[in-house]
Amino acid sequence: MNFNVNSARNITLVMDFYELTMSYNYFKQGKKDEIVYFDMFYRKNPDDGGVVIAAGVQQLIEAIQNMHFSDGDIDYLRGLGVFDEAFFDYLRNFKFTGSIWAVPEGTPVFPYEPLVTVKAPIIEAQMIETFLLVTINHQSLIATKTRRIVQEAKGRPVMEFGARRAQGYDAATYGARAAYIGGAAGTATVSAGKIFNIPVLGTMAHSFVQSFDNEYDAFKAYAEIYPDNCILLVDTYDTLKSGVPNAIEVAEQVLEPMGKRLAGIRIDSGDIAYLTKKARAMLDVAGLTDCKISISNSLDEYLIRSVLEQGAQIDSFGVGENMITSKSAPVFGGVYKMAAVERDGKIIPKIKISENTEKITNPGYKKVYRLIEKETNKAIADLITFADEIIDPDDDLTIYSQLDKWLNKTLPAGEFKFYELQKEVFKDGKCVYPEFTLDEIREYKKKQEELLWDEVFRLEYPHKYYVDLSRKLIDYKLKMLEEKRG
Repeated sequence: MNFNVNSARNITLVMDFYELTMSYNYFKQGKKDEIVYFDMFYRKNPDDGGVVIAAGVQQLIEAIQNMHFSDGDIDYLRGLGVFDEAFFDYLRNFKFTGSIWAVPEGTPVFPYEPLVTVKAPIIEAQMIETFLLVTINHQSLIATKTRRIVQEAKGRPVMEFGARRAQGYDAATYGARAAYIGGAAGTATVSAGKIFNIPVLGTMAHSFVQSFDNEYDAFKAYAEIYPDNCILLVDTYDTLKSGVPNAIEVAEQVLEPMGKRLAGIRIDSGDIAYLTKKARAMLDVAGLTDCKISISNSLDEYLIRSVLEQGAQIDSFGVGENMITSKSAPVFGGVYKMAAVERDGKIIPKIKISENTEKITNPGYKKVYRLIEKETNKAIADLITFADEIIDPDDDLTIYSQLDKWLNKTLPAGEFKFYELQKEVFKDGKCVYPEFTLDEIREYKKKQEELLWDEVFRLEYPHKYYVDLSRKLIDYKLKMLEEKRG
């Protein structure tokens, strides 16, 4: 797999203009070398779900490694009449020199915990904000939606069919990547197959059937060219009166004399539960009990669950727009907030305060841990601490609600274990994160999900997983709130 898939592509200017105006001010104030800490996190799970699947880290690495201001970029910025030549000289030699920690792709994550932490000179930290957010937000959203859909398919393969409904070329390609992380069996998007080594899948469209004088001739032509994996689209004219009978006839007259079997049929319209039950009966009577039935028709997790509860006879699903756009919850609200500044070697926590309590940030340079109950080997909660805190599993550990110190839980000594969620990605500007294949990421995701209780994954009213603070962090946060509010 080619990790740097867009090595010739400069996306540095995929940033909000205020990143530049703020950076220019820092530059003029002589603050460009001041070290700051930023956290990227989100506040609410999409679709009112219980969990998010993190994704996009490898594309973030790629974007940062390729980050530079070309002569054309600088000429454009000069034309805006906002910045001076000294700033352009700085941009001409710009390179990310900071450090980044991130949760690995495939990790189940929860609101308010840092998915990405950046420590860098303030201009560098500011410059990467927009493409960091767009990368992690987009792929985490699609991976999460796909996981929900795959869950309701109950072990049946789900194929990603959404390129034509995606919001642009990148959304189609990288959305397919995220869908594969989320559990899709493959994609119809060839670019994603080439770049990321995802299995590509697809057979025919209705136009193929329409291009022949009749449906039988279309099926016959397809079977003759693809006898080893012949899947026929049977709903162009009439699924039960025409499509399935013609598919059976081609199986008997074309494939069987070749020693081949009809691999499957696909239905793309109509009442899925009714049609698949009728089609299954017709295929079985014809001796095609091994012929699979695939469905593709504006599917999502709720429709899939519903038709299976109604006894639909389905072996696999092709899901398009509802997956590739996360249509029911198309925005992932990841944010990027300053958490601390470093002056004279000392880290000074910063906090954002709002009348909306959910928008109050957690101050300081932090780490995130997943706490596991030894008896069940299931996650109890995630814990955010200051980075210099040490957790001793041989001592009792009390964890605290993010805004209310009196809501707490004590974990008895010796009954829990823990691990750090974030991994180091960049160290002083150098990538130190290993490259993983998508299959490795999928396997990691599966193992991480096994640490969570099933109730977290319910579609409706899922169990609320706790993300709590250490005593030291909650005390400092409440002290800062009191001071800032006078």
